[in-house]
Amino acid sequence: MFSFYIGDICLCYDCGYFLYSSYEGGLYKLWCRMSEGSSDQQTAKLLKRANEENKDSAERAAKRVKTDAEQTEDEKKYPKKKVVLLLAYSGKGYYGMQRNPGNSQFRTIEDDLVTALIKSGSIPENHGDDMKKMSFQRCARTDKGVSAAGQVVSLKVRLIEDIIEKINEHLPPQIRVLGLKRVTQGFNSKNNCDARTYSYMLPTVAFSQKDNDTGNMAAFRVEPGTLKRVNRLFALYKGTHNFHNFTSQKAANDPSARRYITEMSCGEPFICSNHEFAVITVRGQSFMLHQIRKMIGLVIAVIKGYAKEEVIERSWGKEKVDVPKAPGLGLVLERVHFDRYNKRFGGDGLHERLEWDSEEEAIKAFKEAHIYPTIVETECQEGSMVSWMSTLAIHDFEATAAETRDNKDPKQENAEEGNDSD
Repeated sequence: MFSFYIGDICLCYDCGYFLYSSYEGGLYKLWCRMSEGSSDQQTAKLLKRANEENKDSAERAAKRVKTDAEQTEDEKKYPKKKVVLLLAYSGKGYYGMQRNPGNSQFRTIEDDLVTALIKSGSIPENHGDDMKKMSFQRCARTDKGVSAAGQVVSLKVRLIEDIIEKINEHLPPQIRVLGLKRVTQGFNSKNNCDARTYSYMLPTVAFSQKDNDTGNMAAFRVEPGTLKRVNRLFALYKGTHNFHNFTSQKAANDPSARRYITEMSCGEPFICSNHEFAVITVRGQSFMLHQIRKMIGLVIAVIKGYAKEEVIERSWGKEKVDVPKAPGLGLVLERVHFDRYNKRFGGDGLHERLEWDSEEEAIKAFKEAHIYPTIVETECQEGSMVSWMSTLAIHDFEATAAETRDNKDPKQENAEEGNDSD
């Protein structure tokens, strides 16, 4: 039998049949079928088909080789290095910081950041699907609507030219990379963080008495004596306490509920859009879900006359206490601190200290352009603080409260305050 092969097609001239062969497990299996119509026409069709398939295969192979070569060349020219990025963002319109793969309808800060990293050429495209490939870690997880002026993330990137500018080209104006520093290979922005500082901007009408008419929020001005009392109450939080009543799904005997607060105070009031505002600053080693908002909410309840001062110290005991949670609007992650890392590596001559003094002006400008206006405008238009204050009357501050905790995912139990965004 005389035959020859065209790709996967075998033409047999002895029997006049077309034979189709495929290789499977090292054996050829041949199938024959009778020719219909002119054998010359069928031969021409088969030859054309075989040529097209061979051409497509060759083009695909060449494309793969070219892509692999380009990636290899990029990796040689820009080897991946471990860095930290200083981020500032306004959280309005976002469902928090942390990316939620498979949940594209809830846009997060990290969704836009990863897209910008890929488009800028800072990371390979396949790293976007698995962030572990670039060793990505955020210092604090901020929740829906929460902003940040000094968020820090660690990851491995290609140190391309003008990397910050190129990343920012693909980010919306309300998200900005403000700084970049090289760090050690084992650096983890969350685990290496010693402390976090948050601010909370609120209208001072929050410190009015409960029988005060809050209908005219713009007319209210806080008295110096009231502000002094506010700061005395905030000072009670300093030190280590059991904050199980200030978060979700924490038992009183859970060791992780003990948190160390180093600073908490309210600054001098100021006028913005004809309304009086003030900024509360709190610094601690770490914060649990809802913790900061509840710390502020309980002090407001005391100042307004809904609760007695003793409720604050009672809330650190074993019994459950009904602690109100202030609105999320106004919470900002101001900065994160790496004192131990700086002490160990900051002076070795090889690594930079993780401090951002040279970026302070850019941070300030971003807050004034994107964070503060959003907080003020939203508060003046929607009145979230006044609306929330009207709910304080339903809380029971005298006796052990019934179970009023939110049914949160247990995976969030040890989340940073930013994750509540609180």
